Amino acid sequence: MNSNENQVLTELQHDMVHLDGNLIEYITVYVGDQLFGIPVTVVQDVFEVQSLTTVPMSAPEVRGVLNLRGRIVTAIDMRIRLGLPTMEEDASRMAVGIEEGGEAFGLMVDSVGEVLSLSAQDVERSPANLDPRWQQVSSGVHRLENDLMVVLDVSKSLDMQNASAAA
Repeated sequence: MNSNENQVLTELQHDMVHLDGNLIEYITVYVGDQLFGIPVTVVQDVFEVQSLTTVPMSAPEVRGVLNLRGRIVTAIDMRIRLGLPTMEEDASRMAVGIEEGGEAFGLMVDSVGEVLSLSAQDVERSPANLDPRWQQVSSGVHRLENDLMVVLDVSKSLDMQNASAAA
């Protein structure tokens, strides 16, 4: 690993450190068959997506907006963002609520799992062979006993300009 890569990982680990300074807590979600981890420090809510109002001429991954306890939330479909086929319209979807730049977003995922506390030193670079769309939203990976958890970078996930360039 070169010095720039070390610096990026060190900054990533610093941004995600929680509690005792050595652990990062992630809320785990599935999109398709892939396990993702979102640092709990950026998560505000986890909710079931109920009624969406479509937004004309929005990016394809913007599924619409919804009212969550009096706040307008933009729903981002992570399946579309990652280049996966969409789910059936009547399928129940979960969302992870986050705030970025003073705006509320709900990252629509297939399911929400548990909270994992993992060592900050175990975050690895994303593999070079990871799909380019997935590279754009990933800030690293954790190797788990039976799975590979992709660490989702929320800011990158909301960057729609780069999303369309990679598709």
